[in-house]
Amino acid sequence: MSRYRGSVCRLCRREQLKLFLKGDRCYTDKCAVETKPNVPGQHGVARRRRKESEYGLQLREKQKVKRLYGLQEKQFRLTFSKAARQKGKTGANLLILLERRLDNIVYRMGFARSLAEARQLVRHCHILINGKKNNIPSALVKVEDAISVREKSQKIPLIKESLESAERKGLPSWLSIDAKSFSGRVVAFPKRDQITIPIQEQFIVELYSR
Repeated sequence: MSRYRGSVCRLCRREQLKLFLKGDRCYTDKCAVETKPNVPGQHGVARRRRKESEYGLQLREKQKVKRLYGLQEKQFRLTFSKAARQKGKTGANLLILLERRLDNIVYRMGFARSLAEARQLVRHCHILINGKKNNIPSALVKVEDAISVREKSQKIPLIKESLESAERKGLPSWLSIDAKSFSGRVVAFPKRDQITIPIQEQFIVELYSR
């Protein structure tokens, strides 16, 4: 699947859920999910009222999670395969692996206003893990890993503005941050009940088990 270059607000409207892909705009009354509640397309209202099939529900859930974390199909399937090989529930393992991605951690800590911005910061070597450069957005962080902004990059206005508005998002309990030093730490791995986004991961497991 090629990279999506269209309106990200359209993706939120399709899922009928705020995916927070637009940064600060998602926290205002200009959010497209609120101003345009119908599913995008000529027959949006009819599509919203139509009863989904079992396969449709499973596919919809997978698409929602893929868009939420900004993954393409191949990346998502590889992550699912890794989750299936781990002990425990595959669905919960999948979400925990996605939360542990470096780009997601950078976003959760407030160094970026959206996941796309966080991925760009990582790609451009603005982020350090334990004092070392890492430009791989999919890198999985470990407990006690220190995530920080490179000293030369701390003057970037985008990062400063993001940290100032980070309070609206809230910081997950499994992360800690020191905004003054532009650094944070992974206190523990996230647990399933700490991932508050409405996701029914069992649908994804059923879809890939077909």
